[in-house]
Amino acid sequence: MRGDENVYPREIEEFLYRHPKVQDVQVVGVPDQRFGEELCAWIVVKPGQQLDEDEVRAFCKGRIAHYKVPRYIRFVAEFPMTVTGKIQKFRIRDAMKEELGISEQKTA
Repeated sequence: MRGDENVYPREIEEFLYRHPKVQDVQVVGVPDQRFGEELCAWIVVKPGQQLDEDEVRAFCKGRIAHYKVPRYIRFVAEFPMTVTGKIQKFRIRDAMKEELGISEQKTA
């Protein structure tokens, strides 16, 4: 959820997989005071390729709604995984919260 818009991470991931330099991608929501959550994409770039945030945003522009473009884009070598090979999205979210200095308010 971003503001009043429902945004599904899988939809954004499937779109970003279309970029010719993207090998793998995971999208999570991180807390945001204004919108409730903002999108964050962690991207693994294909070997021998280079990619930056501006190129990713340019790829998105005009192809997906502006509110679906990830605000935060990070390039990583791999994702945090369980011993069975499942991606731990909660660890991606926690790492971004720490990097951005975000703390979530607990509700009753």
